[in-house]
Amino acid sequence: MSENEAAIETVAAEAPEPEASTEEITYHAVEKDGVVTAIWEMQGRKHVRTIDPRSRQGQDILRLYTTEHHDEVAGEATAS
Repeated sequence: MSENEAAIETVAAEAPEPEASTEEITYHAVEKDGVVTAIWEMQGRKHVRTIDPRSRQGQDILRLYTTEHHDEVAGEATAS
């Protein structure tokens, strides 16, 4: 990943199409100056599409990631 990408480990809730590969769908946030400018939907190493972070789907993906990330950080803080 380049310095402008932050991986978002989120699995798509949608079922893959029958002819689609069995590789996991992941999302990658593309950041510039600390602001998410795009979200890339990836299937394995293949770029499937770009999602606007201002769209409803983009907001849902970012909200899910920040909720999961916040829970992980809070869990690590209480474990130490």
